[in-house]
Amino acid sequence: MNRISPWRFVVTFGVVSLLGDVVYQGGRSVTGPLLAHLGATALVVGLVTGVGEAAALVFRLVSGPLADRSSHYWAWAMTGYLITAVTIPLLGLAGSLTLAAALIMAERLGKAARSPAKDALLAHATAATGRGKGFAVHKVFDQFGAVVGPMAVALALTLSDGQYASALLWLVVPGALAVGGLGLLRLKAPKPELFELNVETSHPQPPQPARPAPLGAPPAERSNPPSSSTGSAPPVSRQFVALSLFAGVSVCGFATFGLIAFHLVDRGLLAANLVPVLYAVVMGVDAVVALGAGLAYDRLGSKVLVALPLLSAIVPLLAFGGSLWLVAVGAAAWGAAMALQEATLRATVADLITQPKSRATAYGRFAAVIGLATAIGGTLAGWLYQHSIPALIGVTVALQAVALAVLVSSQPGPWRRPKTEHKPAP
Repeated sequence: MNRISPWRFVVTFGVVSLLGDVVYQGGRSVTGPLLAHLGATALVVGLVTGVGEAAALVFRLVSGPLADRSSHYWAWAMTGYLITAVTIPLLGLAGSLTLAAALIMAERLGKAARSPAKDALLAHATAATGRGKGFAVHKVFDQFGAVVGPMAVALALTLSDGQYASALLWLVVPGALAVGGLGLLRLKAPKPELFELNVETSHPQPPQPARPAPLGAPPAERSNPPSSSTGSAPPVSRQFVALSLFAGVSVCGFATFGLIAFHLVDRGLLAANLVPVLYAVVMGVDAVVALGAGLAYDRLGSKVLVALPLLSAIVPLLAFGGSLWLVAVGAAAWGAAMALQEATLRATVADLITQPKSRATAYGRFAAVIGLATAIGGTLAGWLYQHSIPALIGVTVALQAVALAVLVSSQPGPWRRPKTEHKPAP
């Protein structure tokens, strides 16, 4: 039996994520300069950061179904946070480019291990709080940690005269607190699925008339839903495919912050120890936009996703310029686009997949698409950056135009949030 309310569950999980983000976002804020310090070129930075992000997403294609089939969501989340708590402090000790790249990949695999299980756990509680609001509030906590971590790393870099070991080793402390906090949350709410069950039993929906299954839906969708006891794969609906295609194309035209940071240091626009400060500001923008987007999603549904390709198209126009202030504005636009990717898309997937025991699998499938797109986008951006920044801008704008066309052609409202009223569970 759970001993806390759905909102307290969301907030407590938010604190855990805050501590986790202090660790991994603190490390992520210096990835570009650290790799450059170890001898990486722009292409290598784009490749490592892009493939690293891809690893964090593609591996969810494995971790999501395994979490569903085993129902060991807490164990998967705990393992992921533990990996991050270990690998990021060790990154400061890396003496070679190969070792640093391996640690970055390992940390991203930790992210992949925990994210589908974490989102599945949160989806239960946000059924009572409102999906958009619940995920947005969790995201705000996430981003507060993403501000604190880089700022602390910047201070440590300054005080240690640019020593990455001193700047990253202390992150073992918030990492240990995140793992311990998750263990305490599990004791307080061992069965978060009861939050969603209470909403369904307290506010039953009126029976709906039978209707044909969506075009292309598998036979399973026409009869019985996937068994909740076995964690069967969710039906691949047209809505889910459309959302995945839209997000994948958009992310293919989205550079990593590591490449933006490389540009700042390589062009002498910003000292390496100040890059985490800019990253912290960007994460603050991310937090504010995520909260606003979450609230808008609860009212407007998938229409808010129109902003994603528009923001993403602006990023290279500004972020790879020759002025610090211009790059800073571009980096802020990058943070706003990340907020839409990480907050609103998560809520959309949760609403599309109605079988709770299949959500981690769905998150894994969706993340795999985003992961492959991220690997392509990061490598492509790094290669284009080395050859022609105008070409990088042109390719990005073209890809975002395609993504916008996919989104518009899928309207009106195939991804619209179901019009169910979310009320707190008693």
